[in-house]
Amino acid sequence: MNARAGLLSFAVLFAAAAVCVAADDVNMGTWKLDEAKSKIGAGAPKNTTVVYEAAGDSVKVIVDGVGADGKPSHNEWTGKFDGKDYPLTGDPTADTRSYKQIDPRTLELTNKKGGKVVVSGKITVSADGKTRTVSTKGVDANGKKVATTAVYDKQ
Repeated sequence: MNARAGLLSFAVLFAAAAVCVAADDVNMGTWKLDEAKSKIGAGAPKNTTVVYEAAGDSVKVIVDGVGADGKPSHNEWTGKFDGKDYPLTGDPTADTRSYKQIDPRTLELTNKKGGKVVVSGKITVSADGKTRTVSTKGVDANGKKVATTAVYDKQ
């Protein structure tokens, strides 16, 4: 096998491994909000559906819900769980988001607007992989401190 063919084979294997790693991540899939188990203040935005899917060697997160104004909301983020900021689209309160993998079932997340942290939190997936709990703290559009605990069921 010549060097070029060997390099190409390595690149294909590396890409396949990256997709497999993302596919094995317990966060991957569709999650629906369980409002009865969640603690979300009146008037606070609600992320009713969150989808994690492989996007090459990255992860794409698609969030749909209801904004603080009662209107439908939608935002998207594509990046890696490496703690680095990646662009966030569709969220008027933040322009970047980072996720940092703490262990196989735990992520830390940070949303920033103009480089300033506006929301931070922790995402934990249950041992059976059926429930996901997102605890966040931050400030709303008016600068008021807010804290939520949202519980999601795997679909």
